[in-house]
Amino acid sequence: MNNKIGLKEAMSIGIGGMVGGGIFAVLGLAVSYAKGGTPIAFLFAGIVALITGYSYSKMSLKYPDRGGTVKFINQGFGINVFSGAMNNFLWVSYIIMLSLYASAFGSYAPNLLKILGGKVDFHLYVSLVIIVATFVNYYSIQMVGKIESIVVAIKLIILISFVFIGGYGLFGNNHLDQLEISYWTHPIELISGAMVIFVAYEGFELIANAAPDIENPQSNIPKAYFYSIIFVIILYISISIVTVGSLAFSEIAKAQDYVLAEAAKPMLGQAGFVIITIAALLSTFSAINATLYGGSRVNYEIAKDRELPKNFTSMLWNQPIGLFITFISTLLMANLVDLTNISIAGSIGFLLVFALVNLACFKLSEELNSNKLLTMAGFLLCIIALAVLIISQFSSQKIGVFMALGIIVFCVFAEWIYIKKSRNLGFG
Repeated sequence: MNNKIGLKEAMSIGIGGMVGGGIFAVLGLAVSYAKGGTPIAFLFAGIVALITGYSYSKMSLKYPDRGGTVKFINQGFGINVFSGAMNNFLWVSYIIMLSLYASAFGSYAPNLLKILGGKVDFHLYVSLVIIVATFVNYYSIQMVGKIESIVVAIKLIILISFVFIGGYGLFGNNHLDQLEISYWTHPIELISGAMVIFVAYEGFELIANAAPDIENPQSNIPKAYFYSIIFVIILYISISIVTVGSLAFSEIAKAQDYVLAEAAKPMLGQAGFVIITIAALLSTFSAINATLYGGSRVNYEIAKDRELPKNFTSMLWNQPIGLFITFISTLLMANLVDLTNISIAGSIGFLLVFALVNLACFKLSEELNSNKLLTMAGFLLCIIALAVLIISQFSSQKIGVFMALGIIVFCVFAEWIYIKKSRNLGFG
């Protein structure tokens, strides 16, 4: 029996990972930073993702492993305090992404069905979607895969239809002039906005986890990365053009947390609003489903490489204990931290992880037969973008920046304590 997956399936993993809850969660945020330059912000973030995708493709070809990014960091830097801390930070970044998706679900759901009203509804829906998705993960891993494959098709049909119908509706629209350069924000703010929304692209790294199962890997692995990232760049730019061209900035700001649904109103009325809201709910639920599964596996792989205590490889209700810990952590973060700070912390997390993968690919360039100039460019782009993001957000969004930096420090300290303790006990 052939369990290998082809190029289409591999691309679906990458596209499904990127077009999860991210675009529904951060589109309004992107416009608040970049205004008329929002399509450029998505383009810049996409270029960073595309160059990093090159490093991922080279690493995936040489080290096909279900540990994905965890394996790449260990190969590039060895198994030590640094790599252990960064891999644990990757796991926390998954939790941050889960919180982002849950927040998006909580913002869209009350538009269809109010329960008690206001913030109470937001927290009820956020908690409900995390609990249900966790139950699905415990009940059947096969169901997670089936839900994801169905929802990827549905959300892409809806979003592509949104682009085509919205694009047609732009002709004669009073807000089309908002896309002109005079409405763009300062270049630094544009880059900052691009990096705040970078989380919308991070999902391509899930292809790495499927690398051992991809048939004809020499051809299909690079294509899966590049085709999926390029497709999503074009999709995101198109969506942002339609949104900024359809609604006044004041309307976008008012509906920031569910702006995509609001942008469907001028072309399709209330029906369009409902359709996009349903797409957002399906999309964010499937993203939570898949990311819970991925996060628990990352936690398991880190423990298997002895960068976490062996207890983390144990099972709870027939699933890795990391699934339950990821569930509890997500429930707390999604209810206690606001969407903007979650997005900033998530972007900082993945920019740092991607910078390290680019650097690992640069270090191993002879072994991987990779282009040193391109991998170093990827590393520098991620680092520069990370610096711009931290500096620009430090004055207005201190919580998100401190949360990310605090998690990094905690991961390094905890890993140092764990490895030191392991060696003292004769395990290291």
